[in-house]
Amino acid sequence: MDKKQLDLDLRYLRMARIWAENSYCRRRQVGALVVKDKMIISDGYNGTPSGFENVCEDENNVTKPYVLHAEANAITKLARSENNSDGATLYVTASPCIECSKLIIQAGIRRVVYAEKYRLEDGINLLRRAGIEVLYLNPDDPEVQ
Repeated sequence: MDKKQLDLDLRYLRMARIWAENSYCRRRQVGALVVKDKMIISDGYNGTPSGFENVCEDENNVTKPYVLHAEANAITKLARSENNSDGATLYVTASPCIECSKLIIQAGIRRVVYAEKYRLEDGINLLRRAGIEVLYLNPDDPEVQ
């Protein structure tokens, strides 16, 4: 990977982290950006569906089953816009789960860059199986700066 692309990837990941701050989730805030031709065409963060209360966890601090992941929010937001994600890159602060990976594949996204690893790798493995370029890149790692 060339230095210019690395710099762009790190910049978009930092922006996704800032976007994650919009989440009302207490356990974990996740942000996602869909970028095409160096333009952000969609964004998302984890949270409840439109019209629901902005509370992601129940009284036992368990995430409610209807909370949307950041990737799902960004991809479904595209459906309500004039944009499409064919050939786009998804930047997300945490590795995608298997359900979001299915949406990523169907949305035509060709590249996924993520900043935090998750204990389950089934989503990442599915993306790779579909021929999507997957890159783990931690903006806090001094070696990638």
